Amino acid sequence: MENEFEKSRVLLVEDEESLGSGLEFNLTEEGYEVTWVKDGKSAIDIIREQEFDLIILDIMLPYIDGFEVAKQIRTKDARIPILMLTARVRAEDRIHGLESGADDYLTKPFHLKELLLRVEGMLRRKAWYFSQKQSLGEVSFGSNRVDFDTLLCTTRGGKFSLTIQEALLLKYLIENKGRIVTRQEILENVWKMNPDIETRTIDNFIVRLRKYFEKDPHKPVIIKSVRGAGYIFKEPVIKDQG
Repeated sequence: MENEFEKSRVLLVEDEESLGSGLEFNLTEEGYEVTWVKDGKSAIDIIREQEFDLIILDIMLPYIDGFEVAKQIRTKDARIPILMLTARVRAEDRIHGLESGADDYLTKPFHLKELLLRVEGMLRRKAWYFSQKQSLGEVSFGSNRVDFDTLLCTTRGGKFSLTIQEALLLKYLIENKGRIVTRQEILENVWKMNPDIETRTIDNFIVRLRKYFEKDPHKPVIIKSVRGAGYIFKEPVIKDQG
């Protein structure tokens, strides 16, 4: 089957020789243009010089770890999807990765097919998001303002840009404000995937959005949890007329 994202530029950051060479080969076979570097410093250097469509980033790297690499990528580009690879299974490590700017993660060992599906899905979501004028445009809720066309946010904490995955999740919650949305529903409609990834991924993204937009993230009033059901966006939303 032809890959609709053939020629997409993928940066692979992996220091494990056998895994890195295998991923480079298989991604190239799928039609991607792959650049492989083996340490965090090289990753940061090449990102400053070249443009990529997606980054596959290991956490345990020589010189500079994947968490710091992700943070530095985000200071340059909030829009590029980052798939983080980790041998760590602790929830705190996954949260740390997502807070550093990763859009998704895979725990080693993983099946090659799953990685390829994640890569294709992330590229598809990016292409879809920027192929259309976003229906919400600019909105305000509480003391927050979000421009879904530029991904720029203004909050009490200052100005910053959302990642595409953050924007897609927030957009879905706002479009369904006042209604409980389940994790399964979010996986299918936001991640565009069958529910075969851990639901903690969604929970971690919710934590991230609360840190951005809630006055007290530990006592949320905008994005509330409904025990055993999912989440509900409670704050009135004003759509700015442009």
